[in-house]
Amino acid sequence: MGWMAWTLPTAIFFGAIALILVGMTVWEIRSPCAERRGFLPIATTRGDRLFIGLLGSAYWHLLILGVTDWSIWIASLLSMLWLFAVMRWG
Repeated sequence: MGWMAWTLPTAIFFGAIALILVGMTVWEIRSPCAERRGFLPIATTRGDRLFIGLLGSAYWHLLILGVTDWSIWIASLLSMLWLFAVMRWG
């Protein structure tokens, strides 16, 4: 039976995702949102935009690392900018 190697960066990554989900849940309970349209071609809620942003960030990160020789930090920064843009204007 194989076990996942929980390194510190892995634990921090999944811990951050958990904190984001808890924060979004509290935000939704305190201030329910309505669907809105941004640059995405569908009407979305905050939760929808978070999911789309995280998924898109993962794909952007992998694409940048796979196609360029840029640093992982540049890929991470661009992925975080994508997430911010989707959450703000998506």
